[in-house]
Amino acid sequence: MTQKNTRTESDLLGSVEVPENVLYGVQTMRGLENFPISKFHLSDYPRFIHGLAVVKLGAAMANHELGLLSDEVYEAIAQACREIMAGQHHEHFPVDMIQGGAGTTTNMNANEVIANRALELMGHRRGEYQYCSPNDHVNRSQSTNDAYPSAIHMGLYSTHLELREHLQQLVDALRKKGDEFAHILKMGRTQLEDAVPMTLGQTFHGFASVLQEEVANLDFASREFLTINMGATAIGTGICAEPGYAEKCTAAIAEITGWPIRLAEDLVAVTSNTSCMVGYSSAMKRIALKMNKICNDLRLLASGPRCGLGEFNLPARQPGSSIMPGKVNPVIPEVMNQIAYKVIGNDLTTAMSDEAAQMELNAMEPVMAQCCFESADLLMNGFDTLRVRCIEGITANEDRCRAYVHNSIGVVTALNPIIGYKNSTKIAQEALQTGRGVYELVLEHGILTREELDEVLKPENMIRPVKLNIKPRK
Repeated sequence: MTQKNTRTESDLLGSVEVPENVLYGVQTMRGLENFPISKFHLSDYPRFIHGLAVVKLGAAMANHELGLLSDEVYEAIAQACREIMAGQHHEHFPVDMIQGGAGTTTNMNANEVIANRALELMGHRRGEYQYCSPNDHVNRSQSTNDAYPSAIHMGLYSTHLELREHLQQLVDALRKKGDEFAHILKMGRTQLEDAVPMTLGQTFHGFASVLQEEVANLDFASREFLTINMGATAIGTGICAEPGYAEKCTAAIAEITGWPIRLAEDLVAVTSNTSCMVGYSSAMKRIALKMNKICNDLRLLASGPRCGLGEFNLPARQPGSSIMPGKVNPVIPEVMNQIAYKVIGNDLTTAMSDEAAQMELNAMEPVMAQCCFESADLLMNGFDTLRVRCIEGITANEDRCRAYVHNSIGVVTALNPIIGYKNSTKIAQEALQTGRGVYELVLEHGILTREELDEVLKPENMIRPVKLNIKPRK
């Protein structure tokens, strides 16, 4: 006689055979059948699974304190949640992140995994829900409509803490490179035309500064994740929850996480409001837009090696062509560009999904969550790749940078306060007509000595307002 490798579970739609080796149950099976939508599965987002376990543990703590769970059931549920928080059993969360039902499939996946693991801990078989039920015990005092968004908040806030670290490491690498290149004079450009001298260090410090601003912006956007709606149940009225449950559950989640979690003031309002994801997605889009500009600049300023700008060299990471020997492409900035486009697209999806809220719920939360988690993961991977495989290995072409300054007509702007507008105009016109450099023409006309000209063009005199006691000779 062969041993049966499935167990029979049932719900209001009938019975389903569930593989005996899985911790999930019938409603997860329904979700797997109904939503074979994408390659984004819950098991790919461990911080979200961790958030689900935090919320379920907080609910169990509150229910136990209110006398709604026995000691045995509570201890088993709590242990199951802690195991999941420690990274165990994540393979039992196979459902698609993109799903109908406003997250019910995900919520029940968590309820069933926790219930079946709790049953094992109590010495029962999987599926013997009379001892620990996914609905009556694990989901006690909850609805998907408060447990699911609260878990998203926990997962995204945890993700935020990691994202800001990766971003700060990139900022620090750019600032370090700025310090390394502080002595190198180069031409600044506006509208792709020569402007005025600056240092290569200022270029990289500029990159660092515009990204540093985004660390604070991310922090600001993330604060909304610390407000949850546990106890709202279905629509914010708290039906099926005991008096005091919402406050006790919120306090328990704050204790578990160590974060300043607070209960929303108006649970009806917040249950249909997903603007916190809109705000954080928008903050990530801001970073993506800035990263796109920085990477475009890196590619352009390093272009060449002989027929481009070539002010610095990006590390060579792989051959750039299957037909052109010796060609090396800026592949690392290019992949960061593509990440930026994906994040921008995810932000549009998030905004449109937020607009789709109706009455007391937004059923589009699943795709919003997927977009936010994906964007954060892409950015973290992109930041690390750009920092380690590109920024840290950039080397400057100091001679070329200096030659551009000496040969540029734009440098005459820096000389204008010293040699006067008339001399500056004459030199600029002659440089345009002859193709010769401003530097050599100023010397040839005897307007300044070489020592005086070099003093004007010292990097330290190019990067801030200065007063020089130099007078033109003509």
